[in-house]
Amino acid sequence: MKLLYTNENRYLVHNIQNIVENSGIEIMLKNEFAAGAAGDLVPHETWLELWVINDANYDKAMQIISSSFSHENDAIWVCSNCDEKNDASFEFCWKCQNSAPSSRQL
Repeated sequence: MKLLYTNENRYLVHNIQNIVENSGIEIMLKNEFAAGAAGDLVPHETWLELWVINDANYDKAMQIISSSFSHENDAIWVCSNCDEKNDASFEFCWKCQNSAPSSRQL
């Protein structure tokens, strides 16, 4: 077994768990109930840990995790009203509140 991912934010660890499990890789959680010992242990030792069961799947799982955090496919769009650059996550221009081009709206 190899440690795949750990974070103080349990929500993030569970999101990574879902992504990796949906790829067919068997994983295991450790420290699932250690949060109650946070006062007696060093805080980072109570963080939820995600471990890959089969070491042969480690590299594939790490690629899946890194691609899930990658923002390289996010397109920046330029507002037609004020020419301001906006991240792909914005549906409205952050500067003038003009709507994003209809071609990028879902």
